[in-house]
Amino acid sequence: MSRLGSFLTLAVAAAGAGAGGYWAGQHGLSGTAVVQAIHTNLAGTLKAEPIVGDAGRAPSGPVIYYRHPDGSPLYSTVPKRAEDGSDFVAVLASEDVSFEDRPMQDEEAGGGAAQEVGRKILYYRNPMGLPDTSPVPKKDSMGMDYLPVYEGEAEDGSTVKVSAGKLQRTGVKTAQVTRSAVVRAVRVPGTVTLDERRVSVVATRTEAFVEEVANVTTGERIEKGQPLVRFYAKEIAAAGALYAADLKSGKGTGAAAGSLQRLENLDVPADAIAEIESTKKVPLSVTLTAPRDGVVLERVAVDGMMAEAGQTLFRIADISTVWVTADVPEYELNTVRPGDSATVRVRSLPGQEFKGKVSLIYPEIQGQTRTARVRIELPNPNGLLLANMYAEVEIETGGAAPVVAVPESAVIDTGERQVVIVDKGDGRFEPRDVKVGTRGEQATEIIEGVSEGERVVVSANFLIDAESNLKAALSAFAPAEEQP
Repeated sequence: MSRLGSFLTLAVAAAGAGAGGYWAGQHGLSGTAVVQAIHTNLAGTLKAEPIVGDAGRAPSGPVIYYRHPDGSPLYSTVPKRAEDGSDFVAVLASEDVSFEDRPMQDEEAGGGAAQEVGRKILYYRNPMGLPDTSPVPKKDSMGMDYLPVYEGEAEDGSTVKVSAGKLQRTGVKTAQVTRSAVVRAVRVPGTVTLDERRVSVVATRTEAFVEEVANVTTGERIEKGQPLVRFYAKEIAAAGALYAADLKSGKGTGAAAGSLQRLENLDVPADAIAEIESTKKVPLSVTLTAPRDGVVLERVAVDGMMAEAGQTLFRIADISTVWVTADVPEYELNTVRPGDSATVRVRSLPGQEFKGKVSLIYPEIQGQTRTARVRIELPNPNGLLLANMYAEVEIETGGAAPVVAVPESAVIDTGERQVVIVDKGDGRFEPRDVKVGTRGEQATEIIEGVSEGERVVVSANFLIDAESNLKAALSAFAPAEEQP
């Protein structure tokens, strides 16, 4: 009887048993009676149609289970005797019901593992991937046959072999190891600040009486050389009179060198000194001008005030270039380097981006926030960026130099080690420890472990990793036994 016929016979028997159970329930029969009726029905069917192997072939293969000698639906996984003392009948692999085509292969006696024609078996390995092997066919503690390892398939113990069908079902994909730039954006908050090198203070070096202050207020833009304050200083007047007298003496510029140096030390403007040289007279007052283009940050000077030596009269800042100080977390600090490109966005200017570069990483970690300050220089020709603006900073880390890199999904990070699955071809995969460098958004730098041109698994690699763990390739739970 064919396998299809056996299957149909079993299906009809099961349907009949179910119908009998329904009929018995409708007529009030007990549960015991129902079970006996079903048992009799199945037993009769199976007895009439015993399970046999493929036509024309002698039964072969390992013993799968043991069935009742008279065909009753009683089975056992170990040898057993029936009530009448007769032995249960052993069912071999070829006699079991199967819905798959059996390969036409010779099977090892007592082993259950098929011998491929023309290939030599080196040893047998544990079917669950454990590191024990056997020189002869055997079963494990669960009754599963050890798998043969043929000549040419022997690996170093870390390679996993996956069938083509399994690769297709699990969606395993691979990618080539290449040399490329690994770039990752570090996004941190920041604040716009003034370039402290572009801030100037207007003050006198001696006590002075302020006669007149220019019509300039805090926040206004001024130009270099624009008059700010006119004042009278007794010490400057005395030094100017001495310089004029030296010039009138006719002893030459050498004799007036000392008095000229005194005027320069008092920071007297050059045009005031030129006026003394031309007129041989001392001006009654001196005018201070703006030292640079910029914005007035502070105005202290007022008409009629007495200014002390060194007192600030005006504070001016050049805002053509500004700084953005960003707070980078400590764990991200190793990826940021001076010279990295940065993009800055401010909330008050939606849709606009400002490009700059990291100029300095401050050598200090903030104790409370565990962040480091990073300074970015930005050109600000239109003056749109104002001091103390809140900014969103995106720093492109990693650099432009090409390095050996793999797709980010290829790296399996266990916390203690990083592993990639290398595709060795013909369905063979090898888990390999790697040393990881910069992690980008799309790729990860590999410092050591794989070479350019190799292929690594980028999708469903955790499935191969799990199978490799069963072989103790990744975790090495037990030392591999010596192969025969």
